[in-house]
Parts: sequence; C-alpha cells; structure tokens
Amino acid sequence: MKQISILGSTGSIGRQTLDVISACGFRAVALTANRDVARMEAQCRQFQPELAVMMDPKAAEELRLALADTSVRVASGMEGLMEAAALPSADTVVTAVVGIVGLRPTLAAIHAGKRIALANKETLVCAGELVMDEADRCGVDIVPVDSEHSAIFQCLQGCKDRGEVKRLILTASGGPFWGKRREELEGVTVADALHHPNWSMGAKITVDSATMMNKGLEFIEAMRLYRLPPEKISVLIHRQSIVHSLVEYCDNAVLAQLGTPDMRVPIEYALTWPNRGPAVAEALDLTACGALTFAHPDDEAFPSLPLAIEAAKRGGTATAILNGANEAAVGRFLAGEIGFLDIPRLVAHALETVPVQMSPDLETILDADQAARRAVQ
Repeated sequence: MKQISILGSTGSIGRQTLDVISACGFRAVALTANRDVARMEAQCRQFQPELAVMMDPKAAEELRLALADTSVRVASGMEGLMEAAALPSADTVVTAVVGIVGLRPTLAAIHAGKRIALANKETLVCAGELVMDEADRCGVDIVPVDSEHSAIFQCLQGCKDRGEVKRLILTASGGPFWGKRREELEGVTVADALHHPNWSMGAKITVDSATMMNKGLEFIEAMRLYRLPPEKISVLIHRQSIVHSLVEYCDNAVLAQLGTPDMRVPIEYALTWPNRGPAVAEALDLTACGALTFAHPDDEAFPSLPLAIEAAKRGGTATAILNGANEAAVGRFLAGEIGFLDIPRLVAHALETVPVQMSPDLETILDADQAARRAVQ
C-alpha cells in the first residue's frame, strides 16, 4: 500500500488526489492546507492521517481543538509543511500547493528520498536546475502531475535516448478569452477570467490559463524536467483539451496522449508509475468528442507566454522574477486592485527592473522572488 503525503490537500488537485487514493486503496499519511479548517477537519476524519498541517497558525490551533477526539497530530507553518514532506512513513509526496511556497518542502522531500508527484510547477520554474540536480543526487523520481507534462512523460516512456526527441509540443486550451483581441481584454472581470471552458482548477491557475502564463510556466517546467533547450519546445492552442500534449521524434513520428479533461488521470499515473491503476475517469469516446483543432498562440493578445519564453532563454533568476511577479500580480487582480492586462504589464516591469543573477543558489532565488513581488506592489 502506498503511503502518501499531500501538500495542499484542500485545493483542487489535493481533493482529486484523495479521490484517487480512495479508488486505489492507498493511504494518506499527511495532509496540509493553508487555512481551510472545515475542509481539513472533514478530510482528517475521513482519511485519518498521522499528521495534519495548517500554514496559518491560528487555523492550526482551531484544527487542533476540532480534532482533539482523534489521534491526528496537528502542526503549523513552514516547519510543519517541511515535516509533512519528509514524514518517515510516506513513500510519495504530492506537491499540490500553489506558488513558490512549495519549493522548500519539495527539496525536503527529495532529501528524505521520497518520490515526488509534482503538481507545483513554480518549484521547477524558479529553481528547476537546482531541484533536478538534487533529485539526481538523491536518486529520487520526479513524476509530473500537470496534464501536459504527464502526457509528455507518458509519450517518452518508449524513448531510449533523449537525443531522439525532435520537439515537445505543449497544448493549451487558450482559456476563456481565446479569439479575443487585446483591446477586448481591457475590461474583463475576475468572474470572466475564472470561467474556464474545460477544466476545474483553483483561482490562481485558472487566471494563469486566461493570461496564457500557465503555458509559459509549463514551457519553463518542460525545459527543466526534460533537460531540453527552448528551441525544442513549442506551444499549440487546442481548444478541446483532448490531446494533452505530444512528442515529435527525429524521424518525424509524433506520439500524443489523449483523454477526457480529468486531472485524476495524470494524478493516478504519477502515483502508480511505472504501472497503471484502475480507471478513475470516464473513457474517451472518439466518436463523440468532435473535431480536434490546433492553432498558433496569439502573442499580441496574450503577451504573458512570450514573456515567459524570453525569461526561460535569459536563464538565472529571470524565471524566479517572472514567477514572483506573476503571483503578486494575479493576487492583485483577484483582489480587484488591477485590471486583467495589468498582469503582464507588471510582470514585464519586474523583468525590466529586477537584476538577473546567473547560477543562483536557493537564497538568491528566494531573494529574486521577493524583489519581483516588491516591484509589482
């Protein structure tokens, strides 16, 4: 029986991971959240983990009182998150927290020898080379949970030599605003941005999908995860979200992974790889899914994607600056402080004003993140 720690269990990916755990007969040994006490209490009563962690200390105290009649131990803050990541009884850690907060616990899990089911793309965006080097040093597998990277991972299973890969092709739904001109996006609201046509996701990643920054972050993640240069990665708009990504080989053969847009499929594969578990999603009916279309991104209407690709090419702390600025800008947009198109404007401002450091260590990366956030505020 797999023993799993879920970092971010009350979020969208975390809840779907618990669905998969139930279907597969695995055990959740640690659950963590930010401040959703009610949902965390319900999860703890259902799954009976050893450890529950709330990032917010007041929420942790409230949870501790709520679970006083159980054997669940409650911890708080980054210290608790790191403990959950390195819990001795866990063999796999699902990193489903949002943002750079996932970086330190991911490294802690790697140093503890856990398999990483990676749903926190910001970890590889900000510190991908450092994280992958540590995973290699510790002999730890990092298996992606993002649907696009899971698709690529699956399509690479028969690849004997990475030199056979000509190109990775990431697909993007285009979000709720695909087809609109830039001037039409000036007045869109938070509610508009959160109305994704295909996927059910958390607020931050849904806004990132609307700006196309999500695909930019995945572009950087693909470079780090598969150790390929930017010229070997491309993006196509695929509105139907049926083809989750593709790999083109040197002989021009193209392999694609298809399926219904259900995150439980890549979550399960990350937990069961190299095997496959029971079906947790509806089967894909090719006769009912309609025509499958592909188009090039619109960089003028959605400048976040080219900003991310340029940061990837610059290297060093440029990607940490990009990510920190985007997190802060999306937070301001969700709070109603700025407009939708102010998000890429503020990210561009941070990239222009915050100095880029090459070959950074962890502290330099975290400093760049904070400087980017200050630039956006």
